[in-house]
Amino acid sequence: MKRPWAPGNKVDLLINGEQFYPRVFEAIAQAREEVLLETFIIFDDKVGQQLRQALIDAASRGVRVEVAVDGYGSASLSDAFVSSMTQAGVGFHAFDPQPRVAGMRTNLFRRLHRKIVVIDGVRAFIGGINFGIDHLGEFGAMAKQDYAVEVTGPVVTQLHSASKRLMSAVLQPPSQVHPQLEPTGEVTCVVAERDNGMHRKDIEAYYIEGIRMARERIVIANAYFFPGYRLLRELRNAAQRGVEVVLILQGQPDMRWVRAVSRLLYNYLLRHGVHVYEYIQRPLHGKVALIDDEWATVGSSNLDPLSLSLNLEANLMIRDRAFNRQLHAHLQELLDQHCKTVTLERMIRGYWWRAPLIFIGFHVTRFFPRVAGWLPAHRQRLQSLQPEVRPSTNTHANNTDLHEGPT
Repeated sequence: MKRPWAPGNKVDLLINGEQFYPRVFEAIAQAREEVLLETFIIFDDKVGQQLRQALIDAASRGVRVEVAVDGYGSASLSDAFVSSMTQAGVGFHAFDPQPRVAGMRTNLFRRLHRKIVVIDGVRAFIGGINFGIDHLGEFGAMAKQDYAVEVTGPVVTQLHSASKRLMSAVLQPPSQVHPQLEPTGEVTCVVAERDNGMHRKDIEAYYIEGIRMARERIVIANAYFFPGYRLLRELRNAAQRGVEVVLILQGQPDMRWVRAVSRLLYNYLLRHGVHVYEYIQRPLHGKVALIDDEWATVGSSNLDPLSLSLNLEANLMIRDRAFNRQLHAHLQELLDQHCKTVTLERMIRGYWWRAPLIFIGFHVTRFFPRVAGWLPAHRQRLQSLQPEVRPSTNTHANNTDLHEGPT
């Protein structure tokens, strides 16, 4: 059940942690009533510690602060890290935390993967950036390339509502912030969620709707690309009717299996006129796209089975020529300076031994949404964490397995 588009917003593109973190920390420092924050991962590193202090400072001056992290993605946060916040009055909640089995995290499926921050119900951030130093250039060659947006205006009501609904069971008393927002700009937006309830297909539906209306260009930059058959077919159809379809995918992946899986689809795409490029400067973690000269999206949703069929995700869908132009200029710069072209001739080499894998991979995209219903399910619940009841006490310094899955 999709929401209505909301006009009258202001949207600023934020590229990588260098632009994202200062704006988020500034907004938290200016909060007067409430901070709602959702993320997949918080690391106990330079960035995580700055976030923790900003949240503690806000709670100390009487701001209501509620944080939701994923019980799988942030399983390695220490008791000391959490207790320093809860003792200052920060509400800290984990989505479906589970005990480890033989030291391994077992709750892989249906994760809280979205990244949303809402300040006082009037200012919000949404995108794909977690809170960790690996989103800063100083991290080195494996620093992630990623995106978020800062937004004000009527659409913030949708983001506030989404976060309140997720945290409803732990917000005691309920949030007293009820935004009635005046226009702040000229951008038309809508929040698209994917959950395991009423919004199972919303993000995919917006993509398919946008691709079908495309007349000139489609540019998708996505970290983990293994979409369902319906979306693949729409990309093929767009290319065949003369739309320039460009995919920017991982060429220097943070997990090698990601590129291997995506490449199972390259033959199909290239044969039908889709242009495929691999970004090789650093690991691509972004989840952005644009269509023609107005439509764009920035968010947390990869185009893979986990994001499209299992995880809780959130994207901002944007209609604005200026934003589209800014994002396109940036992606064109990546193409010109930091991408290599994937050709059909290159993919055909060794095709004889890859053909069975390609056949299997293609049909997995057709049937996975149906199979997803058989995978382990659980209630979409948050557990308020106190150190004595936490499922894990490992610290980030001693445990780096948070990188095992898509982030």
